[in-house]
Amino acid sequence: VQLQASGGGLVQAGGSLRLSCAVSGRTFNSLAMAWFRQAPGKERELVAAIRWSSRSTYYADSVKGRFTISRDDAKKTVYLQMNSLKPEDTAVYYCAADAIIWPYDFGSWGQGTLVTVSS
Repeated sequence: VQLQASGGGLVQAGGSLRLSCAVSGRTFNSLAMAWFRQAPGKERELVAAIRWSSRSTYYADSVKGRFTISRDDAKKTVYLQMNSLKPEDTAVYYCAADAIIWPYDFGSWGQGTLVTVSS
C-alpha cells in the first residue's frame, strides 16, 4: 500500500490545519489508518487512529477535543482535522495503514508532512 500525506504548513497558535492521506495499492476499506507525529529530538508518537469497520477511533490525550480523524472510503483518503493548534503540535506528521497491533503499530507508512505552529 502507498500513502501520500499532504496539508502541512505554517500556522499561528490557535489556528487550524487539515491533513490528508491518499491511499493506493490496496483495498482501502479494509485498512485501519492512523496519524503519528515526530517532533525534533523526540520519539514518534501516535496522534489518532481509526478502524475501517466500526469507525471506532483512538486519540492521544494531548490532542483529545482538538483533533479529529476521519476517513472517506470513496476517495480512499484519511483526514486529520487539527484545531486550536499549539506550538507543541509542531512536528512531522505521518499517516500509517494496516494495523499490526491496534492502535500502536502499523505496517505501512507515508513520507510525512511538516506542521509548524508559531507562538
